[in-house]
Amino acid sequence: QVQLVESGGGSVQSGGSLRLSCAASGYTYSSYSMGWLRQAPGKEREGVAAIDSDGNTNYADSVKGRFTISQDNAKNTLYLQMKSLKPEDTAMYYCAASTDYGLRYPIPELYDYWGQGTQVTVSS
Repeated sequence: QVQLVESGGGSVQSGGSLRLSCAASGYTYSSYSMGWLRQAPGKEREGVAAIDSDGNTNYADSVKGRFTISQDNAKNTLYLQMKSLKPEDTAMYYCAASTDYGLRYPIPELYDYWGQGTQVTVSS
């Protein structure tokens, strides 16, 4: 079965960096689109970044220029490099997979499989 396991979260000060990883298994990684989404306390889940099976990417306006999504198909791993972190980036970050190989926008409702999440906390 599809499994997505996130890692790399933690606590950093404002302006700091983190790199999240998502190890995928149980399916042909390169045939799915992937995304990073997040949910802050009391808020709805929102899309952060997406990458389709061709490597096309898109980002939420709030993270453009600061976050970079990438993947290593040989390792079945998705990454999210986060720089210049802000307190408003504090959230649980989820890795998600979609059977729509052309999905290039991080719309939460369009993902089929989700990981358990990794917490990112940014202090001012």
